[in-house]
Amino acid sequence: MSNIPFQTIDWTLIKKEEYKGETGIAYWQTIQFPGLRIRLVEYSNGYLADHWCQKGHIVHCLEGEFVSELSTGEKIKLTKGETYVVSDELSSHRSITENNVKLLIVDGDFLKYIE
Repeated sequence: MSNIPFQTIDWTLIKKEEYKGETGIAYWQTIQFPGLRIRLVEYSNGYLADHWCQKGHIVHCLEGEFVSELSTGEKIKLTKGETYVVSDELSSHRSITENNVKLLIVDGDFLKYIE
């Protein structure tokens, strides 16, 4: 990690990038620091991720609700105000939505899997 000085983020100034899912669309606004990524992510209605992710995240649901499907078949619903945390390589997961959802996602070197 590097030292990050105190600063605010005006998300209205951060460009939205579009990523197509297997169905639906994800919109990412990303701030990248050395070893740390912070994103505002919006999933459209009917979004299904096009991949199984093994990256660690802290995911906080700001609006709506969504399901994290694990490769084991387990499905975990996250609703507004709830958060999940997972380290790198400890699960294969993907996001599914029925309706729009808005998330704050933080990931980085501090979530690396350590044996």
